[in-house]
Amino acid sequence: MNTGLKITAFAAALAATFGTAYGVGKGVDPVVGDEQPAAHDAHEKEKEATEGGGHGEHRTAPAGGLQISEGGYTLALETPRVAAGDRTKLRFSIQDENGRKVTAYEREHGKELHFIVASRDLTVYRHLHPTRAADGTWSTSAGLPAAGGYRAFADFKPAKKGAAGVTLGADLAVSGEYAPAPLPAPATTAEVDGYEVTLTGGLRPGRSGELQLNVAKDGRPVTDLQPYLGAYGHLVALRSGDLAHLHVHPNGEPGDGTTQPGPEVSFTATAPSAGTYRLFLDFQHEGEVRTAAFTVEAGKGKGAGDPEPAADQHEQEPPGHRH
Repeated sequence: MNTGLKITAFAAALAATFGTAYGVGKGVDPVVGDEQPAAHDAHEKEKEATEGGGHGEHRTAPAGGLQISEGGYTLALETPRVAAGDRTKLRFSIQDENGRKVTAYEREHGKELHFIVASRDLTVYRHLHPTRAADGTWSTSAGLPAAGGYRAFADFKPAKKGAAGVTLGADLAVSGEYAPAPLPAPATTAEVDGYEVTLTGGLRPGRSGELQLNVAKDGRPVTDLQPYLGAYGHLVALRSGDLAHLHVHPNGEPGDGTTQPGPEVSFTATAPSAGTYRLFLDFQHEGEVRTAAFTVEAGKGKGAGDPEPAADQHEQEPPGHRH
């Protein structure tokens, strides 16, 4: 074999050195689907917890998705290995501390659970919408084009009094001819299907910052974005290296009287550390969801995700993908 490397079961197991062990279980066909998106009120308390007062210093929100088990819950992948290129069904469940599958969730961003799959080199990203069977087994189909190590993320909040939102992560191996891809260079523009998305603002370690994304098509601003997951865009941020999952909050929502349907979509995020991050913006226009991706640097000098502070040295708070 020349440039490619055939991933065997042994090579696939090596991907686990970047994360934790795979979960196991039994799958059944899905019978429960998700309904229409709702507003973002469920995240307001979490947002307040990561934004403090005083001179722009903020408590850093912990990165998510680094553990397969947390807070008494475990992400159990029932299909931890799939073949590259084939559209295959992924099955998983969320298990409680007693090993029972969770069947009751609170809706956040219009869904009971958000499921993300990303390659370790952050060149492949899928925001999937699984359905839940009555016994608590989730399933969805996905086509993963490149072989290598992947990370699967489940973001949810159990419907249990006092329960907090949880983001769990588990390793997924995709077999086939493996050729590592370099992380795309930092850029402030991204193109997808004739759309151009421009990014302003940046990530700052330990401090919240506003990320503004402007959507244009054929050189004209898009002013009729359609709601997607309760907002005019959904943003996921992953840290290069360990694929830590950042919590990103939209600023405003459809129908609040102030938020416009484009061309600008605004978010607030806090980077847990300096480093390189990959941003994935899902937006819906003309009935189709597309994904624009950016590489950004946090804490590596002015102009690289750490803009100049305001003159009064106080934090300026923002106003209230193809699948």
